[in-house]
Amino acid sequence: MSSPTPTAVRLIGRAAALPGAATQPLMGCRVRAGFPSPADDHLDVEIDLHAHVVRRPAATYFVRAEGDSMLGDGIHDGDLLVVDRSLEPLPGRVVVIAVDGEPTVKRLERRGERTFLVASNPRFAPIPLAGRECQVWGVVTHVLHALPGGEP
Repeated sequence: MSSPTPTAVRLIGRAAALPGAATQPLMGCRVRAGFPSPADDHLDVEIDLHAHVVRRPAATYFVRAEGDSMLGDGIHDGDLLVVDRSLEPLPGRVVVIAVDGEPTVKRLERRGERTFLVASNPRFAPIPLAGRECQVWGVVTHVLHALPGGEP
């Protein structure tokens, strides 16, 4: 069994929309994740995925997750994270933060007067932030990952 790998991040780039970016079709019905039901056979509208996940382009960037410390939040190794620098890093939010110069992604948590970074994988201990140099790089708003067999 391999040892747990902390989830780090690798910057991909800013979230600027490309001029003339294509929209993708959006079905006019929702699909059930349980018992199947007949689906509508028409498309309702088109959706621009970028516009859907990027609310504030000037403050948003993409970053790749590395490691398995955030599996409980659905963040897998290699996932693309959408990060908004304009959102306040409140307790309970998942943040991208540099601790002593090392970037990571964790959930921000307050316990009494102390602040911690908490992994969503129980194999990782909380990281106390007292006395450490910390710089919040933003709040994770969306996670994009491919399902097994979904990549070419």
